[in-house]
Amino acid sequence: MSYYTIYNVKIDSVIDVIYSKFMIYLCKMIEDKNQSRTSISELGEFGLINHLTKNFKIQNKTTIKGVGDDAAVLEIKNKQVLVTTDLLIEGVHFDLSYMPLKHLGYKAVMVNLSDVYAMNGEASQITVSIAVSNRFPLEALEELYKGIHLACENYKVDLVGGDTTSSTTGLLINITAIGQVNKEDVVYRNTAKPNDLLVVTGDLGAAYLGLQVLEREKQVFEVNPNSQPDLSGYSYLIERQLKPESRKDIVKLLKDLEVKPTSMIDISDGLSSEILHICTQSKVGCDLYEEKLPLDPQVISTCEEFDLNSTTIALSGGEDYELLFTISQEDFPKIKGNPHLTVIGHITDESLGANLVTRAGQKIKLTAQGWNALS
Repeated sequence: MSYYTIYNVKIDSVIDVIYSKFMIYLCKMIEDKNQSRTSISELGEFGLINHLTKNFKIQNKTTIKGVGDDAAVLEIKNKQVLVTTDLLIEGVHFDLSYMPLKHLGYKAVMVNLSDVYAMNGEASQITVSIAVSNRFPLEALEELYKGIHLACENYKVDLVGGDTTSSTTGLLINITAIGQVNKEDVVYRNTAKPNDLLVVTGDLGAAYLGLQVLEREKQVFEVNPNSQPDLSGYSYLIERQLKPESRKDIVKLLKDLEVKPTSMIDISDGLSSEILHICTQSKVGCDLYEEKLPLDPQVISTCEEFDLNSTTIALSGGEDYELLFTISQEDFPKIKGNPHLTVIGHITDESLGANLVTRAGQKIKLTAQGWNALS
């Protein structure tokens, strides 16, 4: 088995992929050193771009010209344009010892689309720029772009440009997402008001715990390469870490319910950090109720196994890519009972501060302990 044949699996076969990724260590030791590996230098920059993007088809009327010219051409009438970008660096944002390249490509797109949906907008285009070291053959980049392509297909966005260059430090991925929103529909972080309800989509903490499981099994494998990773019972957590989904569905759901959030943000750095962003920029306080935090059963059981506090994980874990938003109390009947939405607190006057209300009724000052990109 060669290094890259392990990637020939369906992207939803998360457990199988992770097992295969741990086997990379063994594969490197026994692989045929004369196996076919296509150097990306054989294609050149433009040849590489053409090769990697040849299967991407235009899906949006707003895309007039995509890949293949000096610049993309977009035509967006009577809309406000949304632009967001994220840089992912090997060893900082991802670990290729357990992150398959196909999953990495998919996740890199999700990270950016989530920011567009957090503005109550619709994503339509992306650009992808990568820097790679010479340890990556063409076959590896093909796997990366398979994940990007699947994300574009699933979320109906067009790849319209990007860049490639060399790197001396591994793999870097920079994706820019472009979207649009009606002027009257755009939602910012700085427009929450006292008495608004604080609402979150989905559940929290699973992605962080998935990372802890993967790190644990990596350490076990490094000590004993003959051991097999024990991933039973963690499938949901691992999928939330390796293959998150952006909440495009929530934008449509809120529109169908005739609910416009008064503020909104996506949960990338941890719930507490995102709440504090809204409070700081809106100049408000909040009461967040511990008993209302939505937790998956796997999160609860794994926290017990790892001797972790589930509330701490929900507040500070990060990478959930759920949406956090506020709504006026008048809109509560429209969302009441919806399985995708949970009211977790309410906005207060700025003078009262941002607080966590414990199950015992005690108020604790909310602090940001999530991901810090510059730490």
